[in-house]
Amino acid sequence: MHFSIPETEVRSGENGSTYVAYNIHVNGVLHCRVRYSQLLGLHEQIKKEYGSNVVPAFPPKKIFTLTPAEVEQRREQLEKYMQAVRQDPLLGTSEMFNSFLRKAQQETQQIPTEEVALDICLSNGQKVTVNILTSDQTEDVLDAVATKLDLPDDLVGYFSLFLVREGVDEGLTFVRKLQEFELPYVSITSLRSSEFHILLRKSYWDMAYDGDVMDNRVGLNLLYAQTVSDIERGWILVNKDQHRQLKSLQEKGSKKEFIHLGQTLKYYGYIKFDPCITDFPEKGCQVIVSAGNNELNFHVKLPNEQIKEGSFKVTRMRCWRVTSSVPIANGTTNPCSASKCDVKLELAFEYLMSKDRLQWVTITSQQAIMMSICLQSMVDELMVKKSGGSIKKMLRKRHNGSIHRSDSQQAVKSPPLLDSPDPNREQIVKLSTKLSSVSLRGISASNSANDISGNDFHGNYAFEGIGDDDL
Repeated sequence: MHFSIPETEVRSGENGSTYVAYNIHVNGVLHCRVRYSQLLGLHEQIKKEYGSNVVPAFPPKKIFTLTPAEVEQRREQLEKYMQAVRQDPLLGTSEMFNSFLRKAQQETQQIPTEEVALDICLSNGQKVTVNILTSDQTEDVLDAVATKLDLPDDLVGYFSLFLVREGVDEGLTFVRKLQEFELPYVSITSLRSSEFHILLRKSYWDMAYDGDVMDNRVGLNLLYAQTVSDIERGWILVNKDQHRQLKSLQEKGSKKEFIHLGQTLKYYGYIKFDPCITDFPEKGCQVIVSAGNNELNFHVKLPNEQIKEGSFKVTRMRCWRVTSSVPIANGTTNPCSASKCDVKLELAFEYLMSKDRLQWVTITSQQAIMMSICLQSMVDELMVKKSGGSIKKMLRKRHNGSIHRSDSQQAVKSPPLLDSPDPNREQIVKLSTKLSSVSLRGISASNSANDISGNDFHGNYAFEGIGDDDL
């Protein structure tokens, strides 16, 4: 997740005095407001629990009242501190850090702890209402939904809760996957908009694991509903003959056969993002990005109206990063409304285009962090599969919060896939001999997205060719 402290606020305390509040944003949206003393208290707890040698540097106390310049300096230092803690594999997933963020979120939104009913949407539009506490974290809510649906405990980790926005044209925007450091009820309530919902959706990428889910009646129904929904939204491409076959299977109630046919279709299991901007193959191109099958798929509209489509495999990404910029003067009140924020987010990844040629590709999108999370979860699965581990164990650990997906922070690279310890260049050259070049083929501008079937700049790569030292 992307942590930032883009601005501060001067607020009034209980005794009439004023203090500086530091607004912590996650993915460009306000998560909580905290005082310096609160973060200092967290720092002292972390230092006591884990030792001074693993704790990032914390801005020192000041005896006198801070000048505006010193407040700005402290804001920058606190932002770096929060990013460093979150990125640390030990500290970033610790219950100490996550519980601090949950408590701060609840206090900021001034929502008392009480029992409430929360609606969770399924892919077919149905809603499951669960009775929870406002202070229940994401895992608690997911468990409550699983219990209500009678989903077995060993399948809970195959699903996640996503914050989504339903558009007027029935378009679905994935805002983020709900994390362990937030309270779903508080998150959805603070948005104060009926456009936002919490959606239950599968959280794995490899369709080989569909079999585990389909062996259970509830899991089968959830996967079937998601497949139907993705086809209806146009996320999965279907021709007329396939549409007839699917309709026939649907009328017969043949859910497993329906899913098996769906698995053969283009973009099965992908998440589709809102239209955004990319600098590939040239700057200022409009693009629709989809994530799935261990790749980011681009459907690009060039300035000359020509349409091109292709894929970037995660196994050929050397590294990636998420950056943000906020056009806000320090000291102003929070300019971000619940549903809209002026934070500009970019996902950039360094890609092995051809033998010996690496190139940065940038996507400018408010869903940049969601894209990054998708990439990291793909890497998690590939690494587990490569090591011969159990996907069931990985998913359950992920659900329990004991696996750390080091999501890219502002201007911080993700763990590289193709790097060796130091002679990076030599290792990349060696690996590149196994890679085919990337080429672009144009598609007629008159073709619709549903007519696209080619992989126009798709690079092939055999993941099993990577040695253990390369991961």
